[in-house]
Amino acid sequence: MLNKRLKQNLTGYAFIGPFVIGFLSFTLIPMIVSLYLSFTKYNLFASPTWVGLDNYIKMFTNDPKYLQSLKVTFTYVFLGVPLRLMFALFVAMILNTSSRAVGAYRTIYYLPSIIGGSVAVSIMWRNIFSDTGIINGFLGLFGIGPVSWFGDPQAALFMLITLSVWQFGSSMLIFLAGLKNIPGEMYEAASVDGAGFFRKFFKITLPLLSSVILFNLVMQTISAFMTFVPAYIISKGEGGPMDGTMLYSLYLFRQAFMFNNMGYASAMAWVMLLIVGIMTGILFKTSRSWVFYESEGGK
Repeated sequence: MLNKRLKQNLTGYAFIGPFVIGFLSFTLIPMIVSLYLSFTKYNLFASPTWVGLDNYIKMFTNDPKYLQSLKVTFTYVFLGVPLRLMFALFVAMILNTSSRAVGAYRTIYYLPSIIGGSVAVSIMWRNIFSDTGIINGFLGLFGIGPVSWFGDPQAALFMLITLSVWQFGSSMLIFLAGLKNIPGEMYEAASVDGAGFFRKFFKITLPLLSSVILFNLVMQTISAFMTFVPAYIISKGEGGPMDGTMLYSLYLFRQAFMFNNMGYASAMAWVMLLIVGIMTGILFKTSRSWVFYESEGGK
């Protein structure tokens, strides 16, 4: 009996072993090292020098570019995430039909999420918004422009937000799965009572979809804070114009791999982790007042 149990345990350990080794080697140990480096001055070419809280103090008292990156990132998150989720829900409701071609439509709408974060798409997006690109060509038909998308900080950030909204496919599929779980009888009963489209949407769809909205909101918020490739490609790694596209992750990259300030970059990474944790905690805390859980009999 003991040998049999030992063999079973060894089998289990063999299955979880690769994950445990990978987690320790590529996640936990690097995080511990990063935490240590955040309290040091380190440039890859010399041994780390302990500086205590100097890196953290410098961020908020002696680094205007860091504060600018926070401002740009929060603007990007607070505008881009709600717009992406609203657009994803809108498309999901359109695709929530019994049409034969709906499977093909879902695939087509999901494709931007697969390739949206790639270098090629970011280059394409830069060309689309260039002075001679499609967007300025379209605006020219109405006597507008050309808009200097790469010369105006606000326009450049709007361009990044637009790319973010275009990558709505993953959220759309999750919303679509949530819509499929809403009983059709509820809409039929509401129709009998004379409820219109908007009343059904706000009284049935949104409440029963609130848990899915929370999931999408948390995941997309975390993803938005980590956005890097579009900002790097579109601004050519500079975060311009006038630091208008200097997202947090881009500034962290510049500090680490362009200026070799690995200690400072590590401190930035831990502050980002804290910010994301606080934002996630706020979302879960406030969700008690607007998320409907059927198993709990309401909110």
